[in-house]
Amino acid sequence: MSTVYNFNAGPAALPKAALEAAQKELLNFNNTGMSVMELSHRSKDYDAVHQQTKQLLKKLLSIPDTYDILFLQGGASLQFAMLPYNLLPQNKVGQYVLTGSWSEKALKEATLIGETNVLASTKDSNYSTIPDLKDAPFTDNDAYVHITSNNTIYGTQWKQFPSISHAPLVADMSSDILSKKIDVNQFGMIYAGAQKNLGPSGVTVVIVKKELVQQAQVEHVPTMLRYGTFADHDSLYNTPPTFGIYLLGKVLEWAESIGGLEKLEQVNEEKAKILYDTIDSSDGFYKGHAHPSSRSSMNVTFTLPNEELSKSFLSLAKERGFVGLNGHRSIGGCRASIYNAVPIEACMALRDLMNEFKSNN
Repeated sequence: MSTVYNFNAGPAALPKAALEAAQKELLNFNNTGMSVMELSHRSKDYDAVHQQTKQLLKKLLSIPDTYDILFLQGGASLQFAMLPYNLLPQNKVGQYVLTGSWSEKALKEATLIGETNVLASTKDSNYSTIPDLKDAPFTDNDAYVHITSNNTIYGTQWKQFPSISHAPLVADMSSDILSKKIDVNQFGMIYAGAQKNLGPSGVTVVIVKKELVQQAQVEHVPTMLRYGTFADHDSLYNTPPTFGIYLLGKVLEWAESIGGLEKLEQVNEEKAKILYDTIDSSDGFYKGHAHPSSRSSMNVTFTLPNEELSKSFLSLAKERGFVGLNGHRSIGGCRASIYNAVPIEACMALRDLMNEFKSNN
């Protein structure tokens, strides 16, 4: 197929420049005569990749020296358990804000490990909004407050993060990390699966305050589930996902080359506006799932007047080279995931397709 518009929710589109750079070096990295996939993770050649990737992430996100940057495996799903194992002692409560399926899963895992509480939830509106925590029932026993910064299935996103001082704010940023400027100092910990904005599937990035790692009560926690294990060994306690980290570095190089977070945020807002303006000007033919105040700039979710039209639209989109527009099975409809590497031209093409389909139906 000559032209493909990749709107997959994850694994998702990767920058062409990053893929071409990896292709160029694939068989002979740094004149070693080997692929980076074949290098020992203890070698000087790989260590240079490892350190450069950390430094690029630190620079782009303005991560202070008071935080550890860890490269793990297991996706955000493993963090759902690893977080409470490390930061939820017996005499404390893990507070969870429910804004979608992934926050529900995070809560479910934590409940198996320690005491939890639902601080706020928008489930009664089918997760179409982000809750206001102004009057949330915080307690002195809060171990942390957990949020999901962007909700891929429902298409909602935190526009402003809650200001919390009594406990660490922890965020699953799997689907919007690196998409806009954030103040890392607001958070005790950030974690993210790489497969949406950072790189290929298989790498999980954890950014965590060093003091939280040091204070963790992990005497009875398995070694591989301790943040300290990876902090103490620079994420090299065991064999890390070396190729994934390498490609993550290539994506970060691309992000820096185009202007960093400021440029990425600008372009992401432009892409989202193209699609939301199309929905809003369709006289109800397309209906967005998320309330306008909570709309995601990463995942645009919408429905058509009926299931038959939805199927026809998705069938036409597939014929025209659009990939990944099916909505999640739990809510149906359509979803355009417009992560960093999705070009603005793809959003323009989708806009044109949506307008054409409306005109013909």
